[in-house]
Amino acid sequence: MLKNKQVGILGTGNMGEALTHGLLYGHLCRPEQIFCSDVRGERLKTIKEKYGVKTTSHNAEVVKQSDIVILSVKPQIMKPVVEEIAEYLDLSKLIISIAAGVPLDAIESCAQKDLKLIRVMPNICVSVREGVSAIAAGKHAMKDDLMMAKTIFDSVGKSLFIDEYLLDAVTGLSGSGPAYIFLIIDALADAGVKVGLSRDDALVLASQTVLGAARMLIETGEHPGKLKDMVTSPGGTAIAGLHTLEEGGLRTTLINAVEVATQRARVLGEMMKNDLVG
Repeated sequence: MLKNKQVGILGTGNMGEALTHGLLYGHLCRPEQIFCSDVRGERLKTIKEKYGVKTTSHNAEVVKQSDIVILSVKPQIMKPVVEEIAEYLDLSKLIISIAAGVPLDAIESCAQKDLKLIRVMPNICVSVREGVSAIAAGKHAMKDDLMMAKTIFDSVGKSLFIDEYLLDAVTGLSGSGPAYIFLIIDALADAGVKVGLSRDDALVLASQTVLGAARMLIETGEHPGKLKDMVTSPGGTAIAGLHTLEEGGLRTTLINAVEVATQRARVLGEMMKNDLVG
């Protein structure tokens, strides 16, 4: 699907590099099909040496030569970037924004023209090709455009289609979610140390346990409650531990964390929208 497409990536931070890696690792693009821009010369040098892609410090050069433009820039600088490239954007190009909290209509308003836009909310795990990305279509995006976006983001994990108004909830759950899991793993490792394990051994046991549990859930397709019941035996260790977790309010705390993060994403989104159209 991307065989004859030129892909431009504006911004080569963690997300931009992860997408470059995924496209090449998955053999979806050749290095000469990818054109990256960044304001940091040293960063561009690293990306060019590591992946063999084309690089430049000029965003407009990337946009002019690309069929697909990925806006992998921080939300705070989206306005000057869009204003810089607006004259080179039109409905012949697919524009994919991964800037958290920036609505599609705000990008169009800033560019002052109709655009073929798609907004994606990936998470940091794309850096190890185990991310999850939610894809929301703009009003001019067609089915083929959505499938191209899915192909790109499937190269760094899994992706699903969702309505744009739900992206704040996605941010609260999967966007912020890795931080919750890192905290849980850290706490499990601390617990292992408390009961006598070495720090290194406890961290391996905790992290692999989380990875294995997630893989089992995905591959079996079973409800997590059913898998939980498979681990718990009458009067056993797991049910004793689960009782303590319930007593401590783990479920409620995680639900509240996602809800609060979602609300914060909405506030930040309004701020970003006001910045772009103000």
